[in-house]
Amino acid sequence: MLAPRECIRCHGPMEPGFVMDRGDHNGLATQKWVEGVPEKSFWQGLKTKGRETREVTTSRCERCGYLESFAL
Repeated sequence: MLAPRECIRCHGPMEPGFVMDRGDHNGLATQKWVEGVPEKSFWQGLKTKGRETREVTTSRCERCGYLESFAL
């Protein structure tokens, strides 16, 4: 879990959260960071095999709505 943060734009408090994505069979998932440049795959949309992946967490400023994402 990230420590409480301050918005870099307005210095308001940031609240933790996440941005939803669609996974296999259109199921809900969280975003993931994948190393390298995107390469198309006929069967899977994008090739990810053998690449490092990390969960993405996103904080939102309670005052101005600015979003800041981190790949942990």
